[in-house]
Amino acid sequence: MLHLRYFVAVAEELNFSAAARRLHMATSPLSQRIKDLERELDQRLFDRDTHSVALTPAGEALLPIARDVLERINRIPWRLREVTRAERGTMFIGIPSGLHPRIRELVGTLAERADEWCELLRWPGTSKSLVTGVCEGRLALALARLPISDPVLDMLPVLSERLGAVVPADRFTGRDAVALSDLTDLCFVVAPPEMRFAYFDQLDREMAERGIRKRVKLTDSGYGGIAEVVSSGIAFYFSMLNAGSPMHGYAMENTRVLPFTDFDPLLETVLIWRRDRSSGGDLDDVVEAAREVFGDPLHL
Repeated sequence: MLHLRYFVAVAEELNFSAAARRLHMATSPLSQRIKDLERELDQRLFDRDTHSVALTPAGEALLPIARDVLERINRIPWRLREVTRAERGTMFIGIPSGLHPRIRELVGTLAERADEWCELLRWPGTSKSLVTGVCEGRLALALARLPISDPVLDMLPVLSERLGAVVPADRFTGRDAVALSDLTDLCFVVAPPEMRFAYFDQLDREMAERGIRKRVKLTDSGYGGIAEVVSSGIAFYFSMLNAGSPMHGYAMENTRVLPFTDFDPLLETVLIWRRDRSSGGDLDDVVEAAREVFGDPLHL
């Protein structure tokens, strides 16, 4: 099962370093495990050189098989819980950092609605870890940030938040907005991988394409560290524009969040769950309640 998980991660990322980060392991042992699998199957699964990784025809044939096997394995824990649970069990809903208070209120409403069938408890994590938790059946539901492309998941849009640029205030005195051209002499902050949304990786690429190529890469730091770098006057970042966002709690004396005049970044939050758990599965009632509670997505 582990070898299949390793194979699927590399097949989806087509990059051994990215797959290793996703699996929380080093690249060298991951490469060795793939070689072990190829030797066991007597098939070469990847064409790889120093610049690229591609699936061979055998690898392309194995990918849907491996996904199906892993999905069946992942279903075992909640299938067993469904058979053995008492009348009222406990379920977990994943909560990412920086979630807007209005969505937190709706999570509370959902927990009240679901109380008849289960105790719905909150579980914190990054979007990536929460998606994994739902896919593996450890979490019943989760709120996570797009983009998400796992085919086993269903999702419900719940929140769309406009983003602005977090900039050094003393460099933009009297300004109520910025253009991307105003930021070319600043560095874009690259947050540590464990706290970065996939959407922020997308923004990183877009910034490079639009001529903002200087970077400050942080390690072992949180949002407070990002604000610290911005306040020093050398960098900028993205954050929610809405004043009610908890992300404004990381502001420092020399930081401001300004809207863009020529760019409209949006951070989309969705509620996710495994499709097979809501199609005659153990989440039917909870998902139906969630559709009612989160029926009208918020735009902030």
